[in-house]
Amino acid sequence: MNDENIVKKTCRELGITQKELAERLGTHLTTVQKWVASNELPNNVTKSIELLLENEDLKKLAKNLAWYKQLFFTSKNNALNKVKI
Repeated sequence: MNDENIVKKTCRELGITQKELAERLGTHLTTVQKWVASNELPNNVTKSIELLLENEDLKKLAKNLAWYKQLFFTSKNNALNKVKI
């Protein structure tokens, strides 16, 4: 069974330190360190961390969509320019 600490997992997935996570959550580093040591988080913190991860996923998705949009319209415009006389 994989019981990886959610704080460590979150920091790894976001590429941030525990200090940076504490800043994002509006708490002190020592509080985050206690969560790591005890592997217990209050429910509101768990929800906040889930939202941070979801937000990061949505940012990546939006970036990918913007890339595809630009690719599509660039390709479409290039095709239209070839047709024009």
